Amino acid sequence: MNRLGIGSPRGLAAFAALTGCLVTMAMAALTGTGGVFAAAGLAGCGCELLLHRTEPGLMARLGRLHMGATPRFEFRCVLLLLLLGRLHVTGPIGLAAAMTLVLCLLAGQALHAALSTLIRRRRALAVAARNIDLRRLDISDRPPRRLTEWPGPRMLAYELSALLGLTASLATGDARWVVAALTLAAGACLITVVALVPYLVRAVRRLPGAAQVLAEVDAWLIRHRPRTVLYFSGPRDRVHQVTGWLGAVAALPTPSLVVLRDRELLEALDPTPLPVLCVPDAAHLARLDLSGVRVALYPANTGRNIHLLRIPTMQHVFLAPGDGDRAVDPYSKVYDQVWVAGEAGRRRHVQAAVGVEDADIVEIGRPQLDGLRAAGTGHVPAPVPTVLYAPASDEPGTADEPIVRALLESERPVRLLYRPHPPTGRRSPEARAAHRRIAALIQAANERRAADPVGEASGDAGAPRAEAARHRAELARRIAALEARLRRADADEAMLTRDRAAPDPALLTEAEDLRRQWHQAHWAASPPWLHQVIEGDTPTLHSCFGQADLLIAGLSGADGLSGVGDSRSGADGDRSGVVGDFLATLKPYALTIPAGLTEEEFRRQHTLARAAYLLGPGASGVDTVLRPLFDPSLDELRTTRQEVTEFLLGPAVPPSVQRFTDAVEKLARKGEALLRMRDLHTAPPPDTGRWSVTR
Repeated sequence: MNRLGIGSPRGLAAFAALTGCLVTMAMAALTGTGGVFAAAGLAGCGCELLLHRTEPGLMARLGRLHMGATPRFEFRCVLLLLLLGRLHVTGPIGLAAAMTLVLCLLAGQALHAALSTLIRRRRALAVAARNIDLRRLDISDRPPRRLTEWPGPRMLAYELSALLGLTASLATGDARWVVAALTLAAGACLITVVALVPYLVRAVRRLPGAAQVLAEVDAWLIRHRPRTVLYFSGPRDRVHQVTGWLGAVAALPTPSLVVLRDRELLEALDPTPLPVLCVPDAAHLARLDLSGVRVALYPANTGRNIHLLRIPTMQHVFLAPGDGDRAVDPYSKVYDQVWVAGEAGRRRHVQAAVGVEDADIVEIGRPQLDGLRAAGTGHVPAPVPTVLYAPASDEPGTADEPIVRALLESERPVRLLYRPHPPTGRRSPEARAAHRRIAALIQAANERRAADPVGEASGDAGAPRAEAARHRAELARRIAALEARLRRADADEAMLTRDRAAPDPALLTEAEDLRRQWHQAHWAASPPWLHQVIEGDTPTLHSCFGQADLLIAGLSGADGLSGVGDSRSGADGDRSGVVGDFLATLKPYALTIPAGLTEEEFRRQHTLARAAYLLGPGASGVDTVLRPLFDPSLDELRTTRQEVTEFLLGPAVPPSVQRFTDAVEKLARKGEALLRMRDLHTAPPPDTGRWSVTR
């Protein structure tokens, strides 16, 4: 069952009940038990509605397995006809009418699905955009969501009508009730089909074609002449790789552009003031006028990078400041330059000997971590220190429970923030059970501390914390409303391309300010001695870093500077990047030693381990790890952390954002010089009189 993506006991119970209802309906139809059929059908409708609301992932997976809402609806319609054939309440004429109406209902539903698909495909523009003025394109509104989406609930309404009519016919012995109910359902389906026709006509006649869209985009490119492009292609769950660079690119003094190659990325991208183009087709990308672009930035190595790499008027840069000790991809040599965070990245590329020259490697630091590096200066642990435990894997293992137990039972009390991976426990029941045991341990420890608070009197700050909790709830509502305005779930890609002609700086600033206030209210509402299990996207990982005095984590195979851990897009980044991000705070951290490795071998293999306190099997060494929290003079690795931080991330001054900006400007000037030289060498000879005679 867990492979279907059922995330809660209630969802599992609803799915089991739905399956039981379908089996019961089939048996009742075969035996002609109308009452049982109607009861099972009504119960099944309730289960379907609950699953649509609570388990959308499960319903989507069932659709991919050809067991979605439409096949289930068709199956129940067939069962209804089979039941009516076995019952004698309808008679031959009533049965024929019911069969005709059911066939009309199924045909109408199929026609509705076909029309919805045609409209959706026709409204997919050749190029979608954000913050680019394409209002001159004649783009019509999409059909209302109630007409094109939610097919499951809509078919449930048809089925519910039929079941209520069947119930009335069984109770009265009058077939007209079920015929009338089927007529109502078929009529409602016909109305939705007819209502879609005008939108199909508009989509065919009015929506601009590829040539018109590309011409309008070209006109915008010629007017604005972006000098830098941030280019990305990849799956939706990797959107954090491009999101992490939006702030640094937006800070550039010259015009910039974001180019995405997958439509799902445009939907998942965080709101940004940067102009964004989504160009799925390589032929369309080749037709765009990008001659003004001098620097192209690539956050990831993907095959579709070749579609931009072939443009010779750009300087192409692979952004690799977060690759830790990972093996260097030989594909990196196709770029003009490779930008890394610090000396570690430079050495890694040179030693890999894949064709990347030392002169083509530029150290720019980690722009995403500038805030953490500034905030971590001069940090002093709280009276009750906070330990952030972030396991390296999304499947809790045998090492996690002993570590959590040791922290909760520490002789000198600490506060524990346990932040597992967002998908923890979704792949195996054992991992889910381990996570629940850890959460139960933390809950029991909190109950003990609530009765005997540590660090401050329980009544002194109760009122301010209650007020902060109310403020947090209000901020959450305002953030949800603002997110709805920013993302506009009622609009499709074409409408957003038309309506998002320019960014709204005030709206973006308000959203960022509300998120900052929410985090402040969250921590203010939390007693500083109570532990927390932090699941989901909020509080963000970087916000947890601000609270933590110590991080305990693991390395999942790589040294770990790969992810932009603080992404609000849903993913937590590569969890091996958690330690690399935390390194910027200069606070102490501890790593768990993988089985089969000695401390010396572990430190030799992983750069981050050289500045880490180490935990052995069974959480051995926890007391040693916690000592610097209570006596900073015992933090014997402070100097080593500073050295490793500079080695991996580069110097803190100047800030990474400034180094990134300087690198872009320097490379853009180099590109301009190369273009002038190329034009000089390819220019035709002057047309003099002597040449004219010779000709």
